[in-house]
Amino acid sequence: MNCKKLFVALLVATIALSACKKTTEPVDTGEPIVAEDIASFKETASVDLGGETAAEITAYDPSTKKLFVVSNDGGAKVEVLDLASYPTVTKIKTLLYANNAGINSVAVSNGLLAIALDGASKQGNGDVAILKTSDLSEVKKVTVGAMPDMVTFSPDGNYILSANEGEPNDEYTVDPIGTVSVINIKDNYSVKTLDFSAFESQRATLVAGGFRIYGPKASFAQDIEPEYIAVSSDSKKAYVTLQENNGVAEVDIIAGTITKITPLGTRDISLAENAWDVSDDEKSGKKIQLENWPIKAFYLPDAISYFSTGGTSYLALANEGDTRAWKGYDEEARVKSLKLDPTKFPTAATLQLDANLGRLTVTKAFGDTDGDGDYDELYATGGRSMSIINANTGALIANVGKDLEQRVIDAGKYDDTRSDNKGVEVEGVTVAEVNGKTLAFIGMERVDMIAVYDVSTPSAPKFVQLFGTGDAPEGLLFVKPKDSPNGRSLLIVASEGDGVVKFFQPNRI
Repeated sequence: MNCKKLFVALLVATIALSACKKTTEPVDTGEPIVAEDIASFKETASVDLGGETAAEITAYDPSTKKLFVVSNDGGAKVEVLDLASYPTVTKIKTLLYANNAGINSVAVSNGLLAIALDGASKQGNGDVAILKTSDLSEVKKVTVGAMPDMVTFSPDGNYILSANEGEPNDEYTVDPIGTVSVINIKDNYSVKTLDFSAFESQRATLVAGGFRIYGPKASFAQDIEPEYIAVSSDSKKAYVTLQENNGVAEVDIIAGTITKITPLGTRDISLAENAWDVSDDEKSGKKIQLENWPIKAFYLPDAISYFSTGGTSYLALANEGDTRAWKGYDEEARVKSLKLDPTKFPTAATLQLDANLGRLTVTKAFGDTDGDGDYDELYATGGRSMSIINANTGALIANVGKDLEQRVIDAGKYDDTRSDNKGVEVEGVTVAEVNGKTLAFIGMERVDMIAVYDVSTPSAPKFVQLFGTGDAPEGLLFVKPKDSPNGRSLLIVASEGDGVVKFFQPNRI
């Protein structure tokens, strides 16, 4: 073989070997897998911060090992806890914002703490205060929209995003627009506050897909109420739950625009896989039992969590259900108080008994499809589930509802007094990697529990574990082993009912 042929042969062999190497070596994500038992989460620490609303949302800074906790107990406050000697947890400072009507959220990234604060009144513009986590000195305070309900950083740390809910006052005489604020940290904290007025032209199409626009005398922009934000891993897109509206908005972070709204449709409770317990009437002697009924339910998601697996991006939604129940306008009604269409509901008298659908809370804003004054359909408020949708298409991939509630029933923890309204009340969800598995941690406010499901295959979630929390778990925060104070996965749960923060960790294998 001459030198030229030898060179060509070696080159071909090198290319083939290189190609083989590229296709067989695992991708280095930079996140070492810690061997932990995913079904063994248990409480390893706890701290009591006061009474009701003393612990709502948390954020953890791995560089200082400080935990920041939202508190509205006696004023708008952030409680600062030291986790450096974990499992010993020590309260070291309280940040008080006396001039703000409330505090809603905190987030941490790259040594910065962002705090979402209501304005002097809840219907006025709010603020995002940015502090250094090292010495808690204020770096900037940025004005955002009304009632910033949730604040988060993009994963790259370049942006802060705020979901500004814009709820009306109790009389429903002042109704600010709902907005999303995008704060550019690299551009001296410049802010773009985005509203939804451009989607007015899509109203009919969105409503046909199950989107809810119904506030009295409200424009489209006023009716939108952003609740919670999740950001894609590449920091380019944000996904915002519009809870009362039953939808999810997509935001182009770099361009500073809202690109689309995805209506979430309804959950059909007449289907076997969607069975509910709908009555809290204990006098009837009826046992807790999941059954099918001729009703539908708007999902109305609260928390949202972004994750990806198999090259596809997904959103996990906590379908709590929330209504407009104000002094000036109240959409809630019990089924027994409504006039039902006799053709659509031929057994209305039986259905409207307290032991059946009579006491179930539904919305009276939807269901009279032909406008004749009676209800042709019944819509409950809240999906009583955790659902997974495709982040790009909005398609429903899985819904964990019946299995979730049955697990609680089997554990003897189901609160039958809530059967008429929200059931277990799925308040929070966060998705994280534990020992190479993708886990969804689901917080249930009315039963004081966390359910863990393996969603490594998003279309087929598998139950893993169920454990108790404080009273009314509100905020769920997962800390990776590399960031945790003791090198183990850490789930932090703040419960607004009793002001207790609990810490859960799995066993090492």
